[in-house]
Amino acid sequence: MAQPDRAPGHRRRLLPYGDSAALVECADLADALGLHATLRSRRCPEIVEIVPGARSLLLRLSGPLTPASQSLLLEAPAAAPAADPTEVVVIETSYDGEDLAEVARLSRMTPAAVVAAHTGQLWTVAFCGFAPGFAYLVGEHDRLRVPRRTTPRTRVPPGAVGLADHWSGVYPREGPGGWQLIGRTDLALWDLDRSPAALLQPGTRVRFSDRAGAP
Repeated sequence: MAQPDRAPGHRRRLLPYGDSAALVECADLADALGLHATLRSRRCPEIVEIVPGARSLLLRLSGPLTPASQSLLLEAPAAAPAADPTEVVVIETSYDGEDLAEVARLSRMTPAAVVAAHTGQLWTVAFCGFAPGFAYLVGEHDRLRVPRRTTPRTRVPPGAVGLADHWSGVYPREGPGGWQLIGRTDLALWDLDRSPAALLQPGTRVRFSDRAGAP
């Protein structure tokens, strides 16, 4: 999995967050993903909701954390998120984005190689945010790590598939955005008639498929 810049020697911190929540600051994204996986397998009864972030977990609580739970949050090894190939969401994509050539230039690859790199790896939802249904996906390598556009667009269409830094994502609805657009999908990322409304949840594995069958 692609790794963000790591903070050497950084340890987790547990901070109060209002009257009924707490924030765990993690070492990095991998630590946050791993602790999230640990908490899903080792339930703490006073934790009623976990909201992952890039380097943190926000915990909504039903009561004070016990000393055992505090120790678990601060000291438990981060478990590698389980990879279940039967639970992979496939996002069929048309790779005709306006920034595909620019991503190829920045990555020193051909556009076809960019498509192959994007479809040839498994992506994992690290956390959600920015807009309802928008998921930040981290891949298995950094070959497609590109900066955001210097000038954000005022309008990005729904279904646009983009890249920014070490993330990939799909815009669930029309809005402004500064990610490099490489394709589009018709898949509904956010649907209020579905439960849950967000198709992609933290921990969900995703694979992109080239609708045109390009390599």
